[in-house]
Amino acid sequence: MPELNESDRLRKWRLILGSEQADGTDCTLNGADISIDKTLSALYDSDRTGGLGSSSPKVARWLGDIRTYFPASVVKVMQQDALKRLNLRQMLLEPELLEAVQPDVHLVANLLALSNIMPSKTKDTARQVVRRVVEEVQRKIANPTRQAVMGSLNRAIRNRRPRHNEIDWNRTIRSNLKHYQPQYRTIIPEVLIGYGRKRSALRNIILCIDQSGSMATSVVYAGIFGAVLASLTAIKTRIVVFDTAVIDLTDETQDPVDLLFGTQLGGGTDINRAIAYCQNFMQQPQDTIFVLISDLYEGGNQQEMLKRIATLVNSGVQFITLLALNDDGAPIYDRRVAASLAEFGVPAFACTPDKFPDLMAAAINKQDIGQWAAANDIVTARSEKS
Repeated sequence: MPELNESDRLRKWRLILGSEQADGTDCTLNGADISIDKTLSALYDSDRTGGLGSSSPKVARWLGDIRTYFPASVVKVMQQDALKRLNLRQMLLEPELLEAVQPDVHLVANLLALSNIMPSKTKDTARQVVRRVVEEVQRKIANPTRQAVMGSLNRAIRNRRPRHNEIDWNRTIRSNLKHYQPQYRTIIPEVLIGYGRKRSALRNIILCIDQSGSMATSVVYAGIFGAVLASLTAIKTRIVVFDTAVIDLTDETQDPVDLLFGTQLGGGTDINRAIAYCQNFMQQPQDTIFVLISDLYEGGNQQEMLKRIATLVNSGVQFITLLALNDDGAPIYDRRVAASLAEFGVPAFACTPDKFPDLMAAAINKQDIGQWAAANDIVTARSEKS
């Protein structure tokens, strides 16, 4: 990247610092820079200038301007700042504004939170915006998820600890040819491979998703992943969301947009009640993967929740706790509950969407999830405690 000359550096600092006399740059803007400066001032000098006001056309023009002057990554940041600084949430209830917004996961989360108060004239536009984001995310995650899960299922049915009468000698010999000992004219079989054991259901995956306001973007990603997992007939997927009530959205997995609009972002949290509901679908604990996606701030009976989790772990359920499923950075969570889970052998950690398919593959193979996290440079609550 070429080094900026003096005038370009002054121009850049002038745009960063704004138009107050104290900026100290003594730099005059020209051409498009004037429009860029006005666009930035409307947002970041809003406490002095009145910002965008309440005019929908003015907001729509501003949303169009930032898309004109800035790359998509910057546009998303500015939109999020506008939602926080200028109270644009109410304005998003108007279809002309939605049409001007650069859609992303955070916008979807806001629209889901507003769905109950959204006027009918806006709902169709909101669904179109949500669908655009959902389809974009699905394009990125669908194939990696299917490949990771199906590949793990194929490996999972192989019997790696066979009895003598279960050994597949042909595959065992091929796998151990590198251990041939010339002096003894024989092969030392370090790995024994058995015939696959047939099972009626390989894995039962339950996603239990906290839909309190702090988990908004995690709900979006979890809902989309859940719909992808539900499309795989080789596994049984159940999707449950909760706050103080529990909603089973398994029947909505055919359309992830319907699934997402079935959530009710916001409200309190009763993790214990949600886990109790999900227990009804764990008839085969050894083949059940239970993924709790929550910040662990329990508003219900915390002691009963911990006893219930301990019971599930002892029964053979593979219990995974995700403090977040998004790209938003380090989450805020209840560290005492996370430490208690670690004592049960249940590490709690945040997972980015790109890691989730591999996490599911590791769970299907019954790998140690704490070791999986460490191998992927993911800090768990267990390691923080130690």
